[in-house]
Amino acid sequence: MGTYYRITARCPGVRAQAVSHEVETTLSTVNGEMSTYQSDSELSRFNQAPVDVWLPASAELRTVIRTALEISVLSDGAFDVTVGPLVNLWGFGPDGTISRSPSAAAIEGALQRVGSRYLELDDDLGELRKRKALYVDLSAIAKGYGVDRVAAQLTSLGCTDHLVDVGGEVASRGQSPAGHAWRIGIEVPDPETFGAVQRIVPISDMAVATSGDYRNFLDLEDGRRVSHTVDPRTGSPVFHDLASVTVLASSAMWADGLATALNVLGPEEGLALAERQGLAAVFLIRRADGFEERYTTAMRNYLDAHP
Repeated sequence: MGTYYRITARCPGVRAQAVSHEVETTLSTVNGEMSTYQSDSELSRFNQAPVDVWLPASAELRTVIRTALEISVLSDGAFDVTVGPLVNLWGFGPDGTISRSPSAAAIEGALQRVGSRYLELDDDLGELRKRKALYVDLSAIAKGYGVDRVAAQLTSLGCTDHLVDVGGEVASRGQSPAGHAWRIGIEVPDPETFGAVQRIVPISDMAVATSGDYRNFLDLEDGRRVSHTVDPRTGSPVFHDLASVTVLASSAMWADGLATALNVLGPEEGLALAERQGLAAVFLIRRADGFEERYTTAMRNYLDAHP
């Protein structure tokens, strides 16, 4: 997945080596299902397949795509896993980086290959098909799904309390070793202050995901700094003052996808959608003198909670 993972777990009667093996196996399996960098993954084979052909798809891949399609509808297209051609065009995909902005014609051409409405799912038959030459990129949701899979595996092994962190997407169960809720830090969204914490959020049996523009970006020759988050509606990286958005949910997959959708929508539209949907979310908005913090009504209980 191109990132780290870190796990803290209490697993009575289970050897650490056995837990480690199961975690590695689970993450490798998710990669084999959903990686765009792995040419023989199930998702890569689907991307390489012909148009208008129904293909068998695993229950795991269908689960992630079904959730992605629901978030796409919820966000009026701000979240779209068919954004792959645009992600690649802007230098954030397996095709490698770029040094200058793509032309308007290139962006328009890539937009012609984007649209979740052209991706179809048949759960009864266990199949997928694309009605255009789509390139599906699940990187904005599959990492969260991987966190959920690892957390479920730990529970099945008898781990009574655990915290799973894969590249900043987190799932928790039970209590921390200190005997209280797990304390999750929301980072200051500034690449110059790596690791600095803006907020501490106590959670238990919850998942957390953050989407922002402060870790993965490119500085182009024309002086532009572009975020890896591409707006599938415009074809360009997001350009607004929202530096990061953090979402709490019962599932890391949902938290991951929703955080990306809210990040694309920006500080006004994103906050409005989060309020309408009753989401627990924190928005950090870039200002001249630092970061303005806004949070939803549902988030207030977590921010006011004591460890």
